[in-house]
Amino acid sequence: MFDLRELERAHAIVGQAVPATPAHTWPLLADRLGTRVVVKHENHTPIGAFKVRGGLVYLERLKRGRPNTPGIISATRGNHGQSLAFAASRHGVPAVIYVPRGNSVEKNRAMRAFGAELVEHGEDFQAAREEAERRAQFAGLHMVPSFHPDLVLGVATYALELFRAQPDLDVLYVPIGQGSGICGCIMARDLLGLKTEIVGVQSTEAPSYALSFAAGTVVTTETSNTLADGMATRIPDADALALIRKGASRIVEVTDDEVAAAIRAYWTDTHNLAEGAGAAALAAALQEKSRLGGRRVGLVLSGGNIDFELFRRWVGTDAPIAQTVVA
Repeated sequence: MFDLRELERAHAIVGQAVPATPAHTWPLLADRLGTRVVVKHENHTPIGAFKVRGGLVYLERLKRGRPNTPGIISATRGNHGQSLAFAASRHGVPAVIYVPRGNSVEKNRAMRAFGAELVEHGEDFQAAREEAERRAQFAGLHMVPSFHPDLVLGVATYALELFRAQPDLDVLYVPIGQGSGICGCIMARDLLGLKTEIVGVQSTEAPSYALSFAAGTVVTTETSNTLADGMATRIPDADALALIRKGASRIVEVTDDEVAAAIRAYWTDTHNLAEGAGAAALAAALQEKSRLGGRRVGLVLSGGNIDFELFRRWVGTDAPIAQTVVA
């Protein structure tokens, strides 16, 4: 997909807008997991999520190759759209973003604030994406997919930062939406010649990649009803699946309740706010705690963009008090 020199160039492009994000160790998280743990804080980017890296590289390459592009269009549950809106505004390119009805209120507001035209359509991401593709053809806009080599190249820059700072990680847990994040981690690990085991994480309510990983071919689902909207995928990308099956050891499925507990753990142990997908890696590590003793564990906190009402429900006054206590 790309080589190390291309990845380093992409890191320089990203670095013009996004400083390297921290990779912190947290003693309370270490106590909770019973082993050494490092958190890569992609919640500390200008859009609060790792996706910004992919948008910056994709738009830079698009403008270089097609300088007269009249505008871009895409579909999202939030962070992909924020990434494209952020990057498009830096390049002076109009951006149209489709989201399903009932999408995250705060993510919608953020996309508009970054300059995107926001359109709500359909009941889920797939319906929004199909309508965006139809409008792209009708209006002559450039359709940006959810998975593309340039997006993977961009988001792989966070893995480059992490692996160069922490080359001795034994295992890295990575959430899966459409697959750019985990594919970027696999590529960066392999290009650096490291042996870190990479484990994908999906929701039990949106397990299309987990089912596909087990079956060896693309398996779709009829619904993706997880509250962790960054993992709400029904139809895997075939290219992403091929790379994940080659480079990841397994995919762990986590429930919404496990994700909620992980969000509370991040809040109490690190005072960082994680969105559902952002907490999924910790949820998976907690599920697999018994197999992690003595291993150095990496967790990708991929984003912190959670609606206030869901935050209140999962972390605030509605959260069961017993579940907020550190084990």
